[in-house]
Amino acid sequence: MFDNAPCGYVTLLPNGRIARVNRTLIGWTGHTADQMIGKPFSGFLNMAGRIYYETHIAPLLRMQGFFDGFAIDMVTAAGEHLQMIASATDGRDAGGKTLFTRVALIKAVDRRLYERGLLEARDTAAMGLARERENSELREQFIAVLGHDLRNPLASISAGARILGRDATTEKQHQILAMLETTVMRMAGLIDNVLDFARGRLGGGIVLERSAGKPLEPMLHQVIDELRLSSPGRQIETVYAIDAPVNCDRSRIGQLVSNLVGNALSHGATNEPVRVHAVTEDGLFKLSVANGGEPIPEAAMEKLFEPFFRAEVRASRQGLGLGLHIASQIAKAHEGSLNVTSTAEETRFTFVMPLR
Repeated sequence: MFDNAPCGYVTLLPNGRIARVNRTLIGWTGHTADQMIGKPFSGFLNMAGRIYYETHIAPLLRMQGFFDGFAIDMVTAAGEHLQMIASATDGRDAGGKTLFTRVALIKAVDRRLYERGLLEARDTAAMGLARERENSELREQFIAVLGHDLRNPLASISAGARILGRDATTEKQHQILAMLETTVMRMAGLIDNVLDFARGRLGGGIVLERSAGKPLEPMLHQVIDELRLSSPGRQIETVYAIDAPVNCDRSRIGQLVSNLVGNALSHGATNEPVRVHAVTEDGLFKLSVANGGEPIPEAAMEKLFEPFFRAEVRASRQGLGLGLHIASQIAKAHEGSLNVTSTAEETRFTFVMPLR
């Protein structure tokens, strides 16, 4: 629909190569569509334009998704320079991943317009960088304050329960205190998921502190012990064969396991154990969580890792629907994958990541 437009249009793939060019731009430059499609857009600019595009325009596009009024010189088929004023906009999916970039170009009618466009482009770039720095600082402050304000009341409840526990004498008192500690643990997990989701949607993503210097098994034991405490009467079987260092963020892997096992406890058959298996083999770390019970419906499988998706569970186990989404984001941050299979025999989530 842009073939006869008064502007030149070019559509770029995420790698910067041209996917489509309209007739207007072809007429201006003298290049054929076959000569342009599949080639890097920067290859049709003069040297100064190429450097400016790669060092300023492309980084800003990745950061903010648009760039207005930058001045460049395109090189025609005859070798002449064609002064252009261009604007670019990214097309992104729901997760913020760039699918394509649409670049609109108009001819600079004289040198003054060209120079004015160049100055405006530089000002826009400076303002965009300043705005991004300001937004980044506000984002981190918001998340830090949110985490502080949400966690402080839980810390007070937990401390109070421990103090009361010193004087508890009856079975009922111990049961109430155990219920309080279980609630605190569950709420702490929900807060972690909410903060990670907020950070991801506001641009920060999952932050990792990776190290292969410490063993992973103690973290797995701690997480499973906490889940056993919060789910009395449920059986969790573990098999670990971690014979090589795993370069990971141990706390994040613990969060992933907590979310997966918590999901299995909520949705799995109550009369069958939840099975956790972790192994290092073939240069990979593999962790699976399996449970019995009804298979996941096919329609639910398609949305399982989407945020706020919740299947039907017992009212006492309802959550925000963020656990599996955050687990998948942790897997992705480790350059790994999280997959699920579900049959009448078992439902199994499998996380795989490279050891190094």
